[in-house]
Amino acid sequence: MENTRSGTVAIVYGTVAGVGGLGHSVAAGIVAAANGSQAAFALGPGCGEHWSLPEGKPAATWLTSPAGLPPWAVRYSWLRWRTGQLDLLRDRRIGKWAADQMPRIRPQSGYLFTQVALETLRWARREGVTTVLDNPNGHIRNFQQVYEAECQRWFGKTNHGHPSDGMVARVEEEYRLADHIRVYSEWGKRSMTRFGVPPEKVHILRQTVNLTRFRPAQSWPAMEGPLRVCYVGSLDLRKGFVYLLRAIRMVGAERIQLRIAGATGGRDCARLLAREREGLNIECAPGDSLPVYHQSELLVVPTLEDGLPFVLVEGLACGLPVIVTEEAGASECVRHGESGWVVPAGKVEPLAEALEQALERRRDLRQMGHNARADVESYAGPAQLQMLSEWFHNGSRAGVLS
Repeated sequence: MENTRSGTVAIVYGTVAGVGGLGHSVAAGIVAAANGSQAAFALGPGCGEHWSLPEGKPAATWLTSPAGLPPWAVRYSWLRWRTGQLDLLRDRRIGKWAADQMPRIRPQSGYLFTQVALETLRWARREGVTTVLDNPNGHIRNFQQVYEAECQRWFGKTNHGHPSDGMVARVEEEYRLADHIRVYSEWGKRSMTRFGVPPEKVHILRQTVNLTRFRPAQSWPAMEGPLRVCYVGSLDLRKGFVYLLRAIRMVGAERIQLRIAGATGGRDCARLLAREREGLNIECAPGDSLPVYHQSELLVVPTLEDGLPFVLVEGLACGLPVIVTEEAGASECVRHGESGWVVPAGKVEPLAEALEQALERRRDLRQMGHNARADVESYAGPAQLQMLSEWFHNGSRAGVLS
């Protein structure tokens, strides 16, 4: 990639910067791309009230995309039953708007987030502008296959949520047009290449976290009563929450106290949660996840597909040992038996066995959490953000795994 340190960069994104896991990825990408640029233009839905990185918002020109469809247009149309199609329409809208700004901005490079990048990528290809596509998860087709299998398993029907067939086609064209694709883990790269993306096009730069905000609690929870376990993230099928609930039931409801911090998800998932939580010791804690981490002894990330879950690095930074699955970049951040456990995805019994081991080693969990914090400090702090910036601007391969 040619040196663009003194040039103009356009960043196109589709979720509010600094809000949630994907929003944090957007914030980090904007900081990395803006750092060292003569001028940076951030084009998307804007940013949240609280920035997710300690350095604060970068010096950039913020261009806010037009509002999406009004709520009534969704509530009183077929779109309320086809959320995947709704996501596609929204991302197309942002993508077309962003591309319309390019002739005026005339960037020398682009840092673009998948799903909203297509129209700008087409413009960049015509104009000879270098582009990086940020792809936080695995290949979009794998994403779709996981959802389809889980919908059939738990609901006995076809998935009408994200990603739709139209979204898969859109994102696959983004893969083809981008000069470089950034993923967050070795697992993410394997997922991309398994579905035909050339390996030389895919570069691994890991997730970052605000180590100042996410840090261990001053005191460890009392090691008495049920084991205090937390699940942080959206309650949708891809995240594998139902396998955790069934594993807890297998271990014994009276032995585990589960705190959930995250959005409920769609109606089907809400019904599934209501059914599967019956008789379990569960507390839902919407809002800030930090108190949930600090009141827990163990974090479980039972995801079926994820490039590198942001909740994982948050939990590790808070000094929590974790249980993660093999089907995500999370497994690359955990030393089995030393900072947590790695189990197969989508299986109840191995997850229950890991919970049993955590109960047996309850007095070791605090030390495992210390190990987790030390590990995350080595790869997810400010140095990682600087590495991403240098790679984007200079084409440096420092720290990029192949």
